Amino acid sequence: MLKGIHPLLGPDLLHALRTMGHGDEIVIADANFPSSFLGPDVIRADGVDAVAMTEAVLAHMPLDTFVPEAAWRMEVVGDPAAVPEVCATFQDIVHRLAGDFTVHSLERFAFYERAKAAAVIVATTEFRLYGNLILKKGVVLPQEVHRV
Repeated sequence: MLKGIHPLLGPDLLHALRTMGHGDEIVIADANFPSSFLGPDVIRADGVDAVAMTEAVLAHMPLDTFVPEAAWRMEVVGDPAAVPEVCATFQDIVHRLAGDFTVHSLERFAFYERAKAAAVIVATTEFRLYGNLILKKGVVLPQEVHRV
């Protein structure tokens, strides 16, 4: 254990977050997402839902303020206007922890294509359908860096 580090972030995920640079993306994937076959490294988070993992990641990672969009969810197949409860919760977490960002929807296969270019995929055991999120890492400002 380390002080000030969210307890859901294990060593592999901490390493991934620390090595990601400005503009790199992380996928937080549900239990049905084809995590292992898209290409990026996969970090398993068995027993953790996507909402809890999103809170853990955003406790330490800023979102990108230099682009018009920095967060995406998967669009509901056949009902692009629908916003599943889990996705509404993602939006609430993003507002609370990252600021005034909108979680935009991406069509299912466009979401998969974007996920292929991610730095890492975190495979959770989120069982709610459409519990998938992509986050673009922003810049850590000098005053946010911990110094002893």
